[in-house]
Amino acid sequence: MSGGTGDLLAGGADGPDRLRALTSVVLDTLETAARARGGPLPAGGPDAVARRTAALCDPVLPEEGVGAEAALADLVRAVAEGAADPADPACTAHLHCPPLAVAVAAEVAGAALNPSMDSWDQAPAAGVIEELTTAALARIVHPDAPAPDALITSGGTESNLVALLLARERAAPGPLRVVTGANAHHSVHRAAWMLGLPAPAVVPCRDGRIDPAALDRTLAALDGAPALVVATAGTTDEGRIDPLPEIADIAERYGAELHVDAAYGGPLLFSERLAPLLKGLDRAVSVTFDLHKLGWQPVAAGVLAVADTTLLAPLSLRTDYLNADDDTEAGLPDLLGRSIRTTRRPDALKIAATFRALGRRGLSELVEHCVRTAEEFGRAVDARPALRRRPGPIGISTVLFRPVVADARGPEAGDAVVAEVRRTLLLDGRAVLGRAVAEDGDGHHRLWLKATLLHPVAATADLLPLLDLVAEAAERAASGEGDGGGGDSEGGGGDTAAPAEERLSP
Repeated sequence: MSGGTGDLLAGGADGPDRLRALTSVVLDTLETAARARGGPLPAGGPDAVARRTAALCDPVLPEEGVGAEAALADLVRAVAEGAADPADPACTAHLHCPPLAVAVAAEVAGAALNPSMDSWDQAPAAGVIEELTTAALARIVHPDAPAPDALITSGGTESNLVALLLARERAAPGPLRVVTGANAHHSVHRAAWMLGLPAPAVVPCRDGRIDPAALDRTLAALDGAPALVVATAGTTDEGRIDPLPEIADIAERYGAELHVDAAYGGPLLFSERLAPLLKGLDRAVSVTFDLHKLGWQPVAAGVLAVADTTLLAPLSLRTDYLNADDDTEAGLPDLLGRSIRTTRRPDALKIAATFRALGRRGLSELVEHCVRTAEEFGRAVDARPALRRRPGPIGISTVLFRPVVADARGPEAGDAVVAEVRRTLLLDGRAVLGRAVAEDGDGHHRLWLKATLLHPVAATADLLPLLDLVAEAAERAASGEGDGGGGDSEGGGGDTAAPAEERLSP
């Protein structure tokens, strides 16, 4: 091992030269590995990926090191050849975005400097950048509030947890009752469990959105108990936005507070044309808002916005080595109360770099592109006799559809065809489509293929081959060719990899 710090460290005056050489290894390997993968996902399924990865990376901890260049070449090749690449237009299963180059570059700088955002003396300038970034985001969510604020979080799960924590403290002695829709993200239920709260009261949904009349009945039954209504602006499965103005009116009538999980839909606020879809959001006491979804940031880039900075007071904490009273009185900023975490990354840096680079107008154009592309993709589904879109409007940028051959079978057998189509395309490495159980036009719940379109530059023409792949795989599945390892009905279990001899050829 060399004794010079320039050979080992990324920071300091000599670090960038070493980092430059190693970054070249990474970038060259990423390029060649993407070509070798040849699609949005590695072919062969979990076992094949595990074998190929282990061949390059095992042992991870050898007795003697192989050196930085060789280690990076092998590991980056393994992870890139075995990646689900959201930059490929055929990778549309999840709220899994392709990150912008400017955000990734900023991430490199943050990792090299490694500020920890829990005390000023670890993050002098990074703390200022975070403050500027959270202030800008808070003003977007609560434009008319006198003192809005926002926290950087690891994502929607942490944001929802903190929102419920703060509501619990305001409701003391409580107990706080959480009221949420059947469409809510699972993190709301998990947060209530983690915080020792009663299980949330679940309000029925109509067409994937909270039914206001049912919410009214639910709140009336609580008989004045402290309550937090959790609405959703962009459901994971369907991209649906709850009727926020009606929900806010009902919550106000019963003295309940409103939190909105806008992890998916929040960035619609960047667009003047699309922001009205979130009318009523500013009436929420707190809002979850993610930028590693419809914001093209590397994970993690979550936000929790609050209408008034005083609502964050319960997060305040004193520990002498991080924010001693006399240091704070002397003017050193107190960062510890800005999170439930202690050590945390400078995630605001990449967000700030993206905001500065694109501006609100540039962000608006990217958001509108995704929404417009989803609408065009939906029309393309409608034009294909072999496919059928879920009735109703597109949910932000999420399109649900299924092969018509599945409808010709009974409910379980039809859902099994849909599930098999998805698995076949996954195992072939040809497409990454999601799955969602949602209500059909006849009121029955069925299994659908899900395309969540978050690619900020892919054209509709780049996405149309997906429809050909689905139609072809559906015909094979319906005829009994290429069994994808057993079907799933709407109440079925998880995906199962098919034996290699039963897979379609890539």
